[in-house]
Amino acid sequence: MKRRKFIHDAGCAAIGGSTLISSIMNLSTLNASAGYHNTSDFKALVCILLAGGNDSFNMLIPKGTSEHQEYQSIRGGLAIPKNNVLTLNNGLNNNRELGLHPSLVNVRNIYNSGDAAFISNVGSLVEPVDLAHFQNGSKRLPLGLFSHVDEIAHWQTSIPQERGSIGWGGRMADLLSSVNTNQNISMSISLSGGNLLQTGELTRPFTLTSNGAVGINGYDAMSTFDQIRTSALDSLLGGQHTNLFERTYMEVVKNSNDANLYYDTAVANTPPLQTSFSANNVTSQELKVVAQTIAARNDLGMSRQIFFVTIGGWDHHDEVLNSQALKLSKLDTALSEFNDSLNELGLTNDVTTFTISDFGRTLTSNGNGSDHAWGGNALVMGGAVNGNNIYGQYPDLFLDNPLDVGRGRLIPTLAADQYLAELALWFGVPKSELDIIFPNIHNFYDVLSSSNPIGFMQ
Repeated sequence: MKRRKFIHDAGCAAIGGSTLISSIMNLSTLNASAGYHNTSDFKALVCILLAGGNDSFNMLIPKGTSEHQEYQSIRGGLAIPKNNVLTLNNGLNNNRELGLHPSLVNVRNIYNSGDAAFISNVGSLVEPVDLAHFQNGSKRLPLGLFSHVDEIAHWQTSIPQERGSIGWGGRMADLLSSVNTNQNISMSISLSGGNLLQTGELTRPFTLTSNGAVGINGYDAMSTFDQIRTSALDSLLGGQHTNLFERTYMEVVKNSNDANLYYDTAVANTPPLQTSFSANNVTSQELKVVAQTIAARNDLGMSRQIFFVTIGGWDHHDEVLNSQALKLSKLDTALSEFNDSLNELGLTNDVTTFTISDFGRTLTSNGNGSDHAWGGNALVMGGAVNGNNIYGQYPDLFLDNPLDVGRGRLIPTLAADQYLAELALWFGVPKSELDIIFPNIHNFYDVLSSSNPIGFMQ
């Protein structure tokens, strides 16, 4: 059986019955036969999860007079006043003039410079759906639609018709891992601990904190007591263990400790960043660690890296105006500082940062907040972005419009697969392998097409 047919048939057989990529599919081994090899260029993806469901129709907002009136009518007390909406140099989409939340001053400047874009009305889909399909049940819908637990998982697995344990980033790292010369540290690096997006069959994220790598407390420290503990631990880790569980546990501890030491050495050998990051902004400090890790890419032996950062607290059923303004302001500051650090490193074109969120939120108010919905808007930033543009079709916002399934919960007109697949193509996944990473991609995009799924990446 040809390799391509084997992967395709095994993947298709798994859909709906179990985890998509089964344990027999060792992508780390198969990637060698696919022709992947070490590469001299560098690329990184930085995923920022706005956990809780960002009210993104208050992030990307109608600015024109009639459009804002429509927006004001359905949003009521949740609407941002027209005069407060930030103007974009090119904010036209679907015959609408759009602007940004007033907290996104720096993002507006990055957008106007051509290094950022917005993806409009994107969400988790199994296949294209319209209002009639939704009402008569003739098309498959994501499991647990409007549920935090399910929707946040769907964005990370890209298999919304099932509840899986393997993420699209993990599958991508399994496929491409051999491009990195150093196999001791994962291609996937998390500032948010273990996560679904970066979990593969063989790949697990290497976890950092805002203070960098976290090793064994006191290991190889200078005090006499720590030196005694270090010697004892080395003896344990280097010992022979006949018990399978003991041996596996010791291997995990040893590999983790070695990776931490290797990481610390590589970062210590890298000149410190001159860009200033806000000390009281957690996201700023986490993106500073991302920038420092990218700066150490050569010593780390990395040609490809996938970073994962979570910002919680976007479930604004109450006080959405004040709460979201604060969250967006901190995000705006962190993205600006991170962008400055990439300019310092000369890597603006090589790093693409993008946001995902559980779902959009209801256009109607519940009194002082908004509730769980479906389609929403996302931000993508980087020098390789075809920026100063809004992609997709910004939807009508009047109640009971053709995309409204109730209370202003909008059916997505772009699939998460299209958004994420375009990022994967830029990262180096061949079109012929896209359905390994995104098994539903054929429902939205012809992989034989000469164009990208959406067109926002160069």
